[in-house]
Amino acid sequence: MKAIRRFTVRPVLPDPLRPLSDLARNLRWSWHAETRDLFQSVDAEAWAAAGGDPVRLLGSVRPARLAELAGDRRFLRRLTAVADDLDDYLTGERWYQSQSGGLPAAVAYFSPEFGITAALPQYSGGLGILAGDHLKAASDLGVPLIGVGLLYRHGYFRQTLSRDGWQQEHYPVLDPNELPLTQLKEPDGTPAGVSLALPGGRALRARIWLAQVGRVPLLLLDSDVEENDFGERGVTDRLYGGGSEHRLLQEMLLGIGGVRAVRTYCRLTGHPVPEVFHTNEGHAGFLGLERISELCADGLDFDSALEAVRGGTVFTTHTPVPAGIDRFDRELVGRHFGLDAELPGIDVQRILALGMETYPGGEPNLFNMAVMGLRLAQRANGVSLLHGQVSRGMFAGLWPGFDAEEVPITSVTNGVHAPTWVAPEVLRLGARQIGAQRAEDALSVGGSERWDSVADIPDQEIWELRRTLREQLVLEVRERLRVSWRQRGAANAELGWIDGVLDPDVLTIGFARRVPSYKRLTLMLRDRDRLMELLLHEERPVQLVVAGKAHPADDGGKRLVQELVRFTDDPRVRHRIVFLPDYGMAMAQKLYPGCDIWLNNPLRPLEACGTSGMKAALNGCLNLSVLDGWWDEWFQPDFGWAIPTADGAATEPDRRDDIEAAALYDLLEQRIAPRFYERGRGGLPDRWIEMVRQTLSLLGPKVLAGRMVREYVDRLYAPAAQAHRALAPDTARDLAEWKARVRGAWPGVSVDHVETTATTATAELGTTVGLRVRVALGSLTPDDVEVQAVSGRVDAEDRITDATVVPLKPTGTPDLEGRLVYEGPLSLDRTGPYGYTVRILPTHRLLASAAELGLVTVPSEEVVEGAGMLLR
Repeated sequence: MKAIRRFTVRPVLPDPLRPLSDLARNLRWSWHAETRDLFQSVDAEAWAAAGGDPVRLLGSVRPARLAELAGDRRFLRRLTAVADDLDDYLTGERWYQSQSGGLPAAVAYFSPEFGITAALPQYSGGLGILAGDHLKAASDLGVPLIGVGLLYRHGYFRQTLSRDGWQQEHYPVLDPNELPLTQLKEPDGTPAGVSLALPGGRALRARIWLAQVGRVPLLLLDSDVEENDFGERGVTDRLYGGGSEHRLLQEMLLGIGGVRAVRTYCRLTGHPVPEVFHTNEGHAGFLGLERISELCADGLDFDSALEAVRGGTVFTTHTPVPAGIDRFDRELVGRHFGLDAELPGIDVQRILALGMETYPGGEPNLFNMAVMGLRLAQRANGVSLLHGQVSRGMFAGLWPGFDAEEVPITSVTNGVHAPTWVAPEVLRLGARQIGAQRAEDALSVGGSERWDSVADIPDQEIWELRRTLREQLVLEVRERLRVSWRQRGAANAELGWIDGVLDPDVLTIGFARRVPSYKRLTLMLRDRDRLMELLLHEERPVQLVVAGKAHPADDGGKRLVQELVRFTDDPRVRHRIVFLPDYGMAMAQKLYPGCDIWLNNPLRPLEACGTSGMKAALNGCLNLSVLDGWWDEWFQPDFGWAIPTADGAATEPDRRDDIEAAALYDLLEQRIAPRFYERGRGGLPDRWIEMVRQTLSLLGPKVLAGRMVREYVDRLYAPAAQAHRALAPDTARDLAEWKARVRGAWPGVSVDHVETTATTATAELGTTVGLRVRVALGSLTPDDVEVQAVSGRVDAEDRITDATVVPLKPTGTPDLEGRLVYEGPLSLDRTGPYGYTVRILPTHRLLASAAELGLVTVPSEEVVEGAGMLLR
C-alpha cells in the first residue's frame, strides 16, 4: 500500500553521541578521511547501505547499537578528537586571515549547480563540480565565501540503460529533510524565505536551506512550498529542465532571490555582508539587477548604481561556444520586469539593454545572459589560458575597435579539490612520506611549485599503489556492471561472464564526462577493427572504462551512448571495454585513481578547461588528451601524451575525426602500451613509474583548487573589493557622469596628423624615432584621455602583432582650433617588418581596463596615407 503522507523521523542520539549530529551536518566529512572513518565504525554495513552518507546512516542505526557506542570509551575518545578537529578547522586562522591588502570582508558566489558530495545531488557535470571544489577550497583557505544556488527537488537525472542500450532517465524525489541541510529560520522560528513578483500579481516564493561546507555556508532556494501555486512550486523541480520561461524563472530566482537570501542570512547570523559578488556563468546574472535596484531604492540613479555594482562584481564564463549560453526572447524577459512584475523601480528598457546582442552578428531580439553578465561586471575571466583567448574572440563585439587580445577578459585556470578526489591510499602514502598535517596542507592550501618529496618514494611502492588502485577499480566496475545488466533485464544466470571483466594487470584507460557532440564519446570507435586489436593484443592489451550522461533532450548524444554501449556488449570485447551508466561523484572517486591513462579527445578549442584529467593526475594517472583547455597550458611529455589535431576550417569534420582517431590509435599502439609493459632490470616499468612520479611532483601542485582560489583572491576578489569601496554613492555618481560626458563628446575626438623623425623606410635595431601627433579632443580635456603609440612587428596585412603600447605626452597649449600636440619616442626594439599606429582612449583612475568603455579613436585613412610608415 502507498502512504498518503511522508515524515522524516530523526534519531534521538544519546548525549555522549550528540557531536555525531554536528559532524554529519557539516559537509567537511565528504573530504575529511578521519570523519568518514569514524562514521563507518558506527556500523560498517549500514554505512555502505547509506552510500557513505552520515545523515542516512544515523537515521538507520539501531538504538541498541547507539547505546553500545555511548558506553564505548574508545569510540568516544575518537569522537571527541574528530569533533575537536572540526572545531579547530572552523574557528582557527587559515591562509586568508594571514593576508594583508584590503581583502573583501565576504564574497558571495552564485552558481546554478554545486557538486559537493553524492549525498547532495545538485549537479550535472563540470560546472557544478568546479563550484563545489571552489567552495571547499575557499573553506580550507579561510576565504569568507557564501555560496548561493537552487535546491532541485529531483536534482539531475539518474541514468540507466534499456536492453538495447538507449539511455533512460529517472528523477527520484529528494526530501530536504533527509539531506545534509538545515532550514534557515527567523528568530520566531518561522522559515526564512524570499519572494519574487510575477506578472499578473502572482508571486514566486522560496524557502532558504543551508548546507554547511566546512567554513562556507551554501544557501539553496527551494520553491516547492505550500504558499506557491502549482506552477511556481515546480520552478526548482530539476536542474536544466523545462522550457524558456521555466529556465528564466529559475535564473531570476537564483540571481534576484539569491541576493535577497544573502541579505537575510547576513541579517540572521551576523555574517559579514559581501563586498564582492562572483557570478559563476551567466545563469546567475540577474543578481546585478537586484543590487542595482537596492541602490536605486536608496536614492541613486540607474547609471550611478550600475557603476557601483560593476565595481564589486566578478563574472566567470565557462563556455567556449555561443550555443552554450542561455538566451531568451526579449519580450519574455520584458514581461517579467517592470511595474506589473519584478524590480518595478527600474525602467524595463534599461534592463533589456544590458542583455541585448547589439553588436555585429548578434541577434537583436535575444536577451543573452552572458552578455548581461559581462556588462554588469567590471572583471571577467575564462577558466584556462586558451579559454580566455577563445572568450576574448567570442565576446569581442562588446568592445568594438579593440583587437581581441585587448578585450578585458582574463583567465584563471580551474583547479580541483585534492582532498575530495585523491584516493585514501595516495593520501596515506603522502602522509607516510612527509607527515599527515603537511600532506593535508600540501593538498588543500598548496603554494609550492613542486612536491619534491615524491622523488623519495621507492619505485616498488609507487607501482604497488597503482596496482592496488587498479584492482579496486576492477572490483567496482564488475559490481556496477552487474547492477546495470540486471536493470537492463538480464537474469543472474546470464551474468557469469562479468567475473572476468577487466584485469588488474592490464593497462587501463578511463573516459568519463557529459556527452555533448564536441566531447566525441565515440571517437575511439572510428576504426573498430583497430580498436579491437588494441583491446585483444596478446602481449600488450588495453582495457577501457567509459561513462557519461547525455542531456535528456539530446537525442544525438543518446545515440552516441547507444553506439558505444552496443560495441561494449559484443562478447568478443566485453571483458576489455565497459560502459558504466549513472556517472556521478561516487563513481568518479573510484574511477580517477584506478585508471593508468585518462583520455580526453574534444574538438579543439571547445573544451573550456576539462578538470577530470586533473583529478586523475593527482592519483598518478597519466593524461592522453587533445591540446585543449588546461592540457594545452600545462602539457609536458613528462606528464603524458598530446593527441595531434587537424585544426582549421578547411578540414571536413569526418576527415578530422578520422585523422585524430588514427593519431590516437598510433599513440596507444606505438608509445603508450609498450612503455606500460616494458620492464627494467628490477622487473618494474621504470619509465612508466618515472612519468607517474613527474605527474605527481610537477603537475600535482598546479592543478589544486587551492591555487585557483588564491588566484581569484589576489587577481579578482581583492581588486573588486577595492573598487567596491572606492565606488561609494558620490564617487559612483561622478564616474557615471564622466562616462556619459565622454560618450557624448567622443564623436569630436580625432587624430588629425601624425609624423615621425624617420626619413626612410628602413632603420637599424635600437634606433629611437620621434613621434609627433596632433589630436582634436572636442569638449574633452587631456585628463579625460590617453594618447598612445602602438608598435610592433607586422604581418603580411600590416596588422601589428605582439604590440608595445607607449603613452605620448601633450606639449604646449591648444592651437586656435583647439587641437593639441602629443609627442614621444618610438623605440625600434625588434628586427623585421615593423609598424606603428596611434590611438586615443578614455582614461580614468576607476576604470579596470582602458577598453572598459569600448571607445577608441585611430587615425583616419587620410591621415594614414600622409604619415603611416612601415620600417623594414
